[in-house]
Amino acid sequence: MTLPKTMKAMVTVGHGGLDKMVFHEDWPRPGPAHEEVLIHVGACGLNNTDVNTRSGWYSKAVTEATTGGAFETVNDDDPTWGAAPISFPRIQGADVCGRIVAVGTGVDPARVGERVITDGWLRDADDPGDMNKTGYFGSERNGGFAEFTTTPSSNAVAINSDLTDAELATFSCSYSTAEGMLTRAALTAEDTVLVPGASGGVGGALVQLAKRRGARVIAMASEAKHDDVATLGPDLILPRTPDNLRAALGTEKITVVADVVGGPYWPQLIDILERGGRYTCSGAIAGPMVELDLRTFYLRDLTFTGSTVIPPDVMTNLVRYIEQGEIKPALAASYPLNQLREAQAAFIAKQHTGNIVVIP
Repeated sequence: MTLPKTMKAMVTVGHGGLDKMVFHEDWPRPGPAHEEVLIHVGACGLNNTDVNTRSGWYSKAVTEATTGGAFETVNDDDPTWGAAPISFPRIQGADVCGRIVAVGTGVDPARVGERVITDGWLRDADDPGDMNKTGYFGSERNGGFAEFTTTPSSNAVAINSDLTDAELATFSCSYSTAEGMLTRAALTAEDTVLVPGASGGVGGALVQLAKRRGARVIAMASEAKHDDVATLGPDLILPRTPDNLRAALGTEKITVVADVVGGPYWPQLIDILERGGRYTCSGAIAGPMVELDLRTFYLRDLTFTGSTVIPPDVMTNLVRYIEQGEIKPALAASYPLNQLREAQAAFIAKQHTGNIVVIP
């Protein structure tokens, strides 16, 4: 294709509300540097990282639930997940599906034309296992809320699938986050896993990926979404926040809790874990500040794992699962790129089941 000099892009200009995202019709198109590729974006998914970074929620000065609005108490020294200031302007968006249309030096020209999805984790090429040397696509470098984007060649993962670009754009962040959590928790077919927030992007991915491992899966979601959640294949669905979770579970023995919700309900999630159980977490959309009785933690021999930087092989495995039809997309809605504000407002409202994407 003939590459234009400019492109459409939604550009985040600072921390704050939805008004901090500004649409441009003639933003300079990037070009691939050494060992990078240029991707013509077919679709880009939304995720909580984009919302939290824009709003400043990652600052330790913020103790509220994720809302997507501006936080007046944000500490400018630590407003990102990486505990370092982000630079603006920034094109966010980590979940790209598209085609490679140009390559930089050091990349095989035969890659032009490949259909790819993006691995969001930017790693040190000489030391890919060092978590301290990682960044995130759409945070530490420009991402996919644009017609074109560049990324290291190793982060553009070729995929062969009949799914649409919009469907494929639902996988990168949500499903890799979920698979990373289950990997950290060492989930097996011997486990019963409880998944709060199962109607969300990561929650729904947790349900599917846990079932793929052969585990028994108990999902929690608002009752209005139970029919949608049922299509993901959980063994049992409970209300979002039962008054007495232990009673609601009956004879179920929970060995793993996979959580991205947190908030005031969190103590009940910990209390129902079996002795030797594991709690894994990669989010706190209902609030980051929780109350823990340390006696529950140590007397029950529990293991807690945080999960942010995923093992390098997770995305490779995820693409294989997609290509083999072992997991399916949960596409809730598509919006044009110039309506990203409206798309994020819908994403924040959490009335949907699954993932939302934008189309340049």
